[in-house]
Amino acid sequence: MKVVFINQRKEIEVAGCKRLKNLLDRLEINPESVLVIRDGNLITSDTHLSEDETIEILPVISGGI
Repeated sequence: MKVVFINQRKEIEVAGCKRLKNLLDRLEINPESVLVIRDGNLITSDTHLSEDETIEILPVISGGI
């Protein structure tokens, strides 16, 4: 599957991950620190993934005054 890091303008190919949780573990990404988008929709860590899709990873940014 193709993984696009939106903030870094970087794309990588990853094989063998069946669930989003497994993909994030493999990439050493804290699931609470990102939003993951597939086909314009947010997906959760228990979502099943297929080899022929593209997902986008966007870091969660918080702030305030």
